[in-house]
Amino acid sequence: MRVLEKPPRLSLRVLRRPPGERSLAWGGPARRLEDPAALAHPGVRQALPNDAEALAVLCAEHAAYERLAYDAQGHAGRLQQALAAGRLQVWLAEQAGQVVGYASVTLDFATLTAMPYAHLDCLYLQTQARGQGWGQALMDCVIGFAKAQGCSNLQWQTPDWNGSAITFYARSGAAQASKQRFVLAL
Repeated sequence: MRVLEKPPRLSLRVLRRPPGERSLAWGGPARRLEDPAALAHPGVRQALPNDAEALAVLCAEHAAYERLAYDAQGHAGRLQQALAAGRLQVWLAEQAGQVVGYASVTLDFATLTAMPYAHLDCLYLQTQARGQGWGQALMDCVIGFAKAQGCSNLQWQTPDWNGSAITFYARSGAAQASKQRFVLAL
């Protein structure tokens, strides 16, 4: 047994998926990691299935903010199942014991690049929590997770009227991709 003189530094390279272990991007469940980005941001933590009710409340607020239809019927239950199955990864921002925001990410695979990527599905903060660094803290967690899962990039969209979000994303170094988003109800 080898004794180390000092503890090893925690890095994302240490947390990368070991050879042979599948992530959701490759058809298996994503690994829940000891998240160094969340550890660096007090008040941010990865959501657990029992956080689904609080997350559903934020989702309703987010939908209203983005002027989207929202159906609460069974929403929290579906979120709980997705979190438990590892299909959905969510980080929560907590301030004074209250959840004030969240970021959610799913993993996917791009045919054109033949590489896995992460999709930032939602990043939302309640009005009183904006401008305090929570958005960047949540993004750091999502980026750290995506890197640890071996993703080639992180993709997302935001409404074209949301100027503050566009400015925030541009400041983070993201490149804007011009595309039209289509939705087909099934």
